[in-house]
Amino acid sequence: MENRLILFPRTVKALFTRRLNRFALECLMDGKPVRAHLPNPGRLWELLLPGKTVYLTESDSAKRMTAYTAVAVLREGLPVFLHTHETNRAVAWLLDQKAIPGLEKVDRIEREKAVGNSRFDFLLHEGNRPFYLEVKSCTLFGNKIAMFPDAVTARGARHLRELASISDNGRETAVLFVVHWPGAEYFLPDYHTDLHFARTMLECRNRIRFFPVSVRWNEDLTLHSDTRLLTIPWEFIEQEAEDRGSYLVILKLSEGKHITIGKVGDIFFQPGYYVYAGSAMKNLTSRLERHRRQRKKLHWHIDYFRQESEFETALPVRSSVSLECPMAQAMDTLADWKIPGFGSSDCSCPSHLFGMKSNPLHSSEFIRLLLYFRIDRLNV
Repeated sequence: MENRLILFPRTVKALFTRRLNRFALECLMDGKPVRAHLPNPGRLWELLLPGKTVYLTESDSAKRMTAYTAVAVLREGLPVFLHTHETNRAVAWLLDQKAIPGLEKVDRIEREKAVGNSRFDFLLHEGNRPFYLEVKSCTLFGNKIAMFPDAVTARGARHLRELASISDNGRETAVLFVVHWPGAEYFLPDYHTDLHFARTMLECRNRIRFFPVSVRWNEDLTLHSDTRLLTIPWEFIEQEAEDRGSYLVILKLSEGKHITIGKVGDIFFQPGYYVYAGSAMKNLTSRLERHRRQRKKLHWHIDYFRQESEFETALPVRSSVSLECPMAQAMDTLADWKIPGFGSSDCSCPSHLFGMKSNPLHSSEFIRLLLYFRIDRLNV
């Protein structure tokens, strides 16, 4: 009989409506709104979309202000595990089952071990050979490629440096990335979102053992014991994890207004969200910081528009080739309107600025576009 782990024997399903803050969300249960604690600090843009099915458990803490805790979300018929604090319980079970490729020889497990000023998830023993293991929960993936992290993590980069330092002093160390998607075949650090983490991982690759492992959660939220060790394409990461590439900037106009755009002249912009496609094949981070600022010397069309709009977010797509025009062409197919000639005077695109009635980050089509350019187009 197949081995399965049950972490949450009683769950209820609800429909996600909105994220209230970093650690709380709102759902509809039987048509009524309920609030739930979200034990996951990630962005989760590609998972928490309006109408998605969320698995909730009743809170067992009297101190908790919400009656429920969100533990998973349904994607393409399979749950994606969200509860980062409970991931270690799943890892301990998989280790006991000898189910993690490369770690089958572990015969003793110790939890939460301190080293100096640091604390790591496990101290594992393979016979007389001990080593420290840090666990990271990965929920960002496309069709076959998984990436971590989905938000900037200074803590994650610090963990890598600390583990590398321990390794330099003669004690072995490892990182286990638990990828909550059985279809994944490759693993990469998300250099689009956190270039520093990606470069730190590259620097530490010969000093730390890395185990990216995909797992499968069943529809009843039980965990399979079958897993897969993913491939890390180091040479590809070395080539692509540089501060260059293309980007999408999301801006907002709360009310319609006329704006003078350089030599183009006066243009009326209706209220809504605007997505601008651009590129910077050097110093991409500096370019995005420039778009964030309102006060600067006006040069590009977007500079004039930025003075009158609210900055929402910038989405870098780091790449060794420019994807500015392909992203603009893709945006043209899903936008509600576009500003003709905006930002496209040096190419054949009809526009590089597109309008949407609602926040594109809540649009499954926009998220699919972002996942394609960041992940699914990659040929690793």
